[in-house]
Amino acid sequence: MEARVSEMKKATIENPEGKLGVLLVGLGAVSTTFIAGVEAIKKGIARPIGSLTQMGTIRLGKRTEKRIPKIKDFVPLADLHQLVFAAWDIFEDNSYEAAVKAGVLEKDLIDQVRPELEKIKPMSAVFSQQYVKKLSGTNVKKGKNKWELAQQLIKDIETFKAANNVDRMVMIWCASTEVFMKPSAAHQSIEQFEQALKADDPAIPPSMVYAYAAIKLGIPYANGAPNLTIDIPALVDLANQYKVPVGGKDFKTGQTLMKTILAPGLKARLLGLNGWFSTNILGNRDGEVLDDPDSFKTKEESKLSVLEYILQPQLYPELYSKFYHKVRINYYPPRGDNKEGWDNLDIFGWLGYPMQIKVDFLCRDSILAAPIVLDLALFLDLAARAKMKGIQEWLSFYFKSPMHGEGLYPEHDIFIQLMKLKNTLRYLKGEELITHLGLEYYD
Repeated sequence: MEARVSEMKKATIENPEGKLGVLLVGLGAVSTTFIAGVEAIKKGIARPIGSLTQMGTIRLGKRTEKRIPKIKDFVPLADLHQLVFAAWDIFEDNSYEAAVKAGVLEKDLIDQVRPELEKIKPMSAVFSQQYVKKLSGTNVKKGKNKWELAQQLIKDIETFKAANNVDRMVMIWCASTEVFMKPSAAHQSIEQFEQALKADDPAIPPSMVYAYAAIKLGIPYANGAPNLTIDIPALVDLANQYKVPVGGKDFKTGQTLMKTILAPGLKARLLGLNGWFSTNILGNRDGEVLDDPDSFKTKEESKLSVLEYILQPQLYPELYSKFYHKVRINYYPPRGDNKEGWDNLDIFGWLGYPMQIKVDFLCRDSILAAPIVLDLALFLDLAARAKMKGIQEWLSFYFKSPMHGEGLYPEHDIFIQLMKLKNTLRYLKGEELITHLGLEYYD
């Protein structure tokens, strides 16, 4: 790790010249909300609320220096006008039609960017109902094995790049949650992985085919679902070999966002936890997919791990060793994309006296996810131009179940994640890292 850091410090960051292609797997609620939002922001009819790259600031040096530029003015990020979009989906609806059906944005807003959205027609997808049981569509690739499907994806990407004069690309998984999978022999090395592709091995779901195609072309990849995907030795090794930044997994949006805000506060004040019950109702395509127990198992694993890592019961056994944590997701079609996440916390304080916290988060999943997609696209592109490679732990801020190096535990505390992200940006630009010690002001 030290060698990698040393190399990174010497590297210069290439300027974001030309067009940045944003390749989206899935053209549903998240992707269309993201694309429509970017186009609306470009036209000046909306604001990029929730986007760190567009609205966030970063402190440089001492507080007394009052150097607090916007992040987009501090590091060389691609401009929104440089973004060009492409997508794959199992349904043939163009981005406008898909956005209307998703029902996230008001039709008046969608109509103002209709010409831009109608240009984006999905390419046929790599898909199998074996991995997402609740969905079926007709816009699906055919091939004799998964190796052949990977080559078709590579051709799609090369065709898109040439047709749009794109200089660089990133790929982001915005599609549905696949069934729960554990690493197997096919995932241990790139040789075994490629053999499994050619053997049409069921251990290789569609998400891994997309990730493989992206990495082979040197394209940064982010996993926005809790799927196993790139969190396997074969693809991490391939990303390091091809010097490709990768990140994941599962966009941190509604209920888990609340947990990563609240749990650090409980631990900071050493308040104990007896139980945390979480339930969700949502009616979008994601909710329909998660109505299948095998897909829900994948999501549940992602959601349940957060509290264990933040509260560290092994260090605070009197406070957190016996807490009960339950997560439920209920498909409820009338809600559409407007999810309700309800949490009940049974906590205890001084002398063991019990208290309760109740949170009812009436959130919009895709509204929370869209700025994450934007930030990941721009930051992954920055990482590639800074010659960073492999797992980008500094982007953990955006994920429910962050990828991490072997032998490390993932950092889930959102405040530590943000500090790590901003310190990485400072480091890349040769600025002093901020420790918040502050003693120098009083010497």
